[in-house]
Amino acid sequence: MSTKKKKKPTAKPAPASQTTSKSSGKPGVDAGAVRELAKLLKETGLTEIEIEHNGARIRVSRASGASATTVTMAAPAPAPAAPVPAAAPASSGPPAGAVPSPMVGTVYLSPEPGKPPFVAVGKTVKEGDTLFIVEAMKTMNAITAPRGGTVKEICVGDGTPVEFGQTLAVIA
Repeated sequence: MSTKKKKKPTAKPAPASQTTSKSSGKPGVDAGAVRELAKLLKETGLTEIEIEHNGARIRVSRASGASATTVTMAAPAPAPAAPVPAAAPASSGPPAGAVPSPMVGTVYLSPEPGKPPFVAVGKTVKEGDTLFIVEAMKTMNAITAPRGGTVKEICVGDGTPVEFGQTLAVIA
């Protein structure tokens, strides 16, 4: 009876003895593994990746639309970890009048290539007017204006990927 081993990611953290800080004796971050994981994120377009090796866990994630990369490393040490202060939020939320994407997909500004866009900055729209199309799983979904007003800003480009809740436009 043969057993198959699962293939593990190529980026592996070094053993704790190699990543231990000399001054404190606590496990440190394997910079090489972090670089490999960040490179893998960029190549694959993923937003987060996590690996575990010999009880050490490394998670690398990046915010959508941002170039910042967050690295978290958990050591198998049973000692309680010191609380990490929370980072200040980048913004207080979406702007007033924001039209969020109701799904993950690809946004299109016009009904088909070569045609004029549904809306433009400065255009007045009524509630229910089509603003964009979001393609999700090969299905085209019309995104309509939740209220009437003037388009103050279009926050996405044609054919770009969007996340759930991402601001597509601002209507005032």
